[in-house]
Amino acid sequence: MHKFANPTQFMRIANAIYPWIAGLCLILFAAAIPIALVFSPPDYQQGETVRIMYIHVSSAWLMMMIYGIIAANSAMFLIWRHPMANLAARASAPMGATFCALALVTGMLWGQPMWGTFWVWDARLTSTLILFFLYIGYIALSDAFEDSERGDKAAAILALVGSINVPIIHYSVEWWNTLHQPSIMKASSEGIDSSVHPSLLLPLFLMMGAFTMFYFALLVLRLRSELLAAKIRNARLSQIAGHAAAQPAE
Repeated sequence: MHKFANPTQFMRIANAIYPWIAGLCLILFAAAIPIALVFSPPDYQQGETVRIMYIHVSSAWLMMMIYGIIAANSAMFLIWRHPMANLAARASAPMGATFCALALVTGMLWGQPMWGTFWVWDARLTSTLILFFLYIGYIALSDAFEDSERGDKAAAILALVGSINVPIIHYSVEWWNTLHQPSIMKASSEGIDSSVHPSLLLPLFLMMGAFTMFYFALLVLRLRSELLAAKIRNARLSQIAGHAAAQPAE
């Protein structure tokens, strides 16, 4: 991983794969949206409300995956001082917070017709809300200090401590008595079991794939923007230092 610490080398690879990621994202969305919203059948219990699931589950998948990426990159930053790892974590945090908020909102919209209320202090809903606060805390901490390195260290520590919440979210429906639906896919002695009808899996997996590719495509763009902003800041600091050195001493 150390060879990717060089921003130029890292972005050379990222820029090379970006068109493929962006193209795959567009293809998956073009296939997923009509299938999920028009051609897929309604659920025998939930009816047309099941269509919220395609956005909700995809957002929930991304919010946990992105937090895992942030935690892993935070560990690399703290242990090996990997600069691109820290930059990737910082660039991912706002997207993770957005997907987490989207999962909460779509879950509330689904909960009203299914449970008769927008919110209950259900184990999975509560742990997801905690994850949203962890995202906000990470973003706030990273910009809370004048010394950016101190802020990055504090945010990285928070990300690692908060990572314990990710398995809690996943297994909450098994550990506690909750109203929430069980996980879509679950391993068993006979293989992988699904809690939804096979006719609903295709649009769901297409939407999850589209959301995932969207995140990676946007991550490349955000990293490119962050590196460009860093170059501009360094150039301005060098210019200021040069002007200060050129001033005659009093």
